[in-house]
Amino acid sequence: MPNVVKIDKWNPDPAIIERAASVLKEGGLVAFPTETVYGLGADGLRAEAVRKIYAAKGRPQDNPLILHFSAPQETARIAKSSRRALDLMEEFWPGPLTLVLPLLDGSRVPKEVTAGLSTVAIRMPAHPVALALIEATGRPLAAPSANRSGRPSPTDARAVAEDLGRFADMILDAGGVDIGLESTVIDLTGEDVLLLRPGGLPAETIAAFLGSPLRTPGASDSPASKRSPGVRYRHYAPDIDVLIWDKKDALFMSGVDPALSGFVGLTKPPVSFARSIIFDSPESYARGLFASFREMESDGACRRIVAEWPEAEGIGLALRDRIKRAAAR
Repeated sequence: MPNVVKIDKWNPDPAIIERAASVLKEGGLVAFPTETVYGLGADGLRAEAVRKIYAAKGRPQDNPLILHFSAPQETARIAKSSRRALDLMEEFWPGPLTLVLPLLDGSRVPKEVTAGLSTVAIRMPAHPVALALIEATGRPLAAPSANRSGRPSPTDARAVAEDLGRFADMILDAGGVDIGLESTVIDLTGEDVLLLRPGGLPAETIAAFLGSPLRTPGASDSPASKRSPGVRYRHYAPDIDVLIWDKKDALFMSGVDPALSGFVGLTKPPVSFARSIIFDSPESYARGLFASFREMESDGACRRIVAEWPEAEGIGLALRDRIKRAAAR
């Protein structure tokens, strides 16, 4: 992996950061770690650089990107922030929360970032390497997950190299990520706060701060779903089938041959599988879900993966979302 550069998470080498920033300033692509997953970064204000992201990932052109900032005040030139948005930034940034806001008139954000919409998705990642890189580049970075579109998101540099090694000009390797699932995305463009994508920050935590529940978009909000990445296409899927198992079911799944299947979840399954990965908490399940998918698809003994359906609370809601989309046909 010649384009992979090791970097210390807590004390990023300034020389390495400057090298990576130079690549971005020249219109190149740099994969870097965040607290959620690894992202594939480009200068978010440079259309030709952003187009390279779509080409590398094989990403649909109507799937918008998230702009990453190193400080809340930097968003003022990009998005129209309400008092509510500023309060959320102060409380939860840096962290795994993405805000969808109206695009500021006259902003320099190319349509390739917004998919031609009048809204923009923004966040500030909680990772020293990511923050140092954004600051050194001096521009917001467009950075979706650093994987081929539809594949399990990468939670370490090896997964990035497997999917995008020939596309990324540089991959910053700071080890595994902390959360393992993408950021929570909420829409603040209307009176109600819409939960577009559950993620690393639990919806209950946001609702408690706001003093009111988040609303899931309904039929009347259908355009809102287009404002968030990761919600309209099959995502997070390995090359072998993923099946969902709810431990509340009285009987185990019919038609599943455990000898040819892998299992991931929180509960020891009632039958023996070719391979089982049992996590000790919903948080560790989230952190290891995508890596488990990748491990099992490369294991010749597994022709499918059975994933346990977690409780729909805390990080479990985001886990359900990722498992459901990975299992979609």
